[in-house]
Amino acid sequence: MTEDIIEEGKIPAIIGYLTIIGFIVGYFMNNDKKNPFASFHLRQSIGLWLSFFAVGIVVSTLDFWIVRLSFYIFFGVLFLFSLMTAVTGRADAAPLVGKIYQNLFSGLGK
Repeated sequence: MTEDIIEEGKIPAIIGYLTIIGFIVGYFMNNDKKNPFASFHLRQSIGLWLSFFAVGIVVSTLDFWIVRLSFYIFFGVLFLFSLMTAVTGRADAAPLVGKIYQNLFSGLGK
């Protein structure tokens, strides 16, 4: 990807990580131009958000505080890593799950 493509896609990519509403806003910002950098990060973002909510439902039923704390730390690190790659203009997949999200949501942004 060229620097121009990265700079054009940075704002929707960053907004997509902020909240689930941010993902929706970023998606519609990227809907017209289909920037590949923004699309990459939006796929990462929706995967992280959906995983966070799905695993969070299971974890919330457990009565072990260490499991809940580990859950929040794990997803916090993944979100921070992904957000920082968007801010710095890199398209690095999130550790452990990023490539899965890219394959699973491959139709998003095309």
